[in-house]
Amino acid sequence: MKLTKIILRKMTMRMKNPFTTSFGTVQDKKFIIVEVYDEQGFVGYGECDAFEAPWYTEETVETCWYMLQQFFIPALLKQELNHPSDVRRLLMVYRRNAMAKAAIETAIWDVYAKKQNKPLYQVIGGTQSTIDIGVSIGLQTTTAALYEKIDQALLAGYKRVKVKIKPGQDIAVIRSIRSRYKELPLMVDANSAYTLDDLELLQSLDEFNLLMIEQPLAADDIVQHATLQAQLKTPICLDESICSLKDAMTAIELQACKIFNIKIARVGGMEEARLIHHAAQQAGMKVWCGGMLEAGIGRAHSIALASLPYFSLPGDTAASSHYFAEDIISPEVMVDQGVIHLSQRPGIGYDVNQDAYEYFTIDKQLFE
Repeated sequence: MKLTKIILRKMTMRMKNPFTTSFGTVQDKKFIIVEVYDEQGFVGYGECDAFEAPWYTEETVETCWYMLQQFFIPALLKQELNHPSDVRRLLMVYRRNAMAKAAIETAIWDVYAKKQNKPLYQVIGGTQSTIDIGVSIGLQTTTAALYEKIDQALLAGYKRVKVKIKPGQDIAVIRSIRSRYKELPLMVDANSAYTLDDLELLQSLDEFNLLMIEQPLAADDIVQHATLQAQLKTPICLDESICSLKDAMTAIELQACKIFNIKIARVGGMEEARLIHHAAQQAGMKVWCGGMLEAGIGRAHSIALASLPYFSLPGDTAASSHYFAEDIISPEVMVDQGVIHLSQRPGIGYDVNQDAYEYFTIDKQLFE
């Protein structure tokens, strides 16, 4: 296929509630949508999940906009592609900038699946027509507010709950949750808020029967996580530390964790995510699909990824309505008692809601 036209859209959507982690709070989610057109008129959509500030990785909305404009679109526009996996090879010359790469690469996957007249999840090798979903709850100002969020998630049927923690809001919070919800499938996410100096505190989490502790130490660390995992009963899940297949292979070799959270945006695209999935399967490690507060297009790609056969833990791709009053896709992502049923329509399986799409667009640029 040959790409003949690409449109970049900068968008902003207000979340129903602020989402707070150890590194900041998000209320208005700004993001980029990439529209890719081929010579036959097929159009595919990809979403860039970078935040406004470099909290999560070094990328931001503005750096991704620049990289797409100046490098990635010129490298791919009018390029003959045999398969979407070619994008990984063609963009490998440009270092890092994974979220910008993922935005355009996933749009090309959507085009490719539509040309095949098949659902994207089947094209990438997915075998699960339904996936289990959990929910991620940000830091709350009161225990009552936290309980309310958990009760809402359980009422909606979500299969597990992830709670954010940070120094000063950790052991007491988890003890309180566990005393109230004794059988709740529960995990915690530290977003790199701790160091090995906090070993005793992290070891005390072992008493709460957690599914995992996600990314307790530095975002760029693998070695110290190996030291920590050897001294914990609770499985460590690596998120920010795994930015590529190479990182995943290093973590496997060092036994730095027992679980990977695979995010398309963080690793640079669907192909890299698939390769990490395959490596984890060979190593006998568990994997699940995390969320980035995506709008509907990014959410749809994550749903497709989570259909791969070795994803066995509930993901973070909650319903559109969990975060936004209105999404940019139709129908919106729906969760039925903790389960998403994958669309059997070609591509990502969702249409763009044109009215919402235009309403939330704050900038647009055409490349031909």
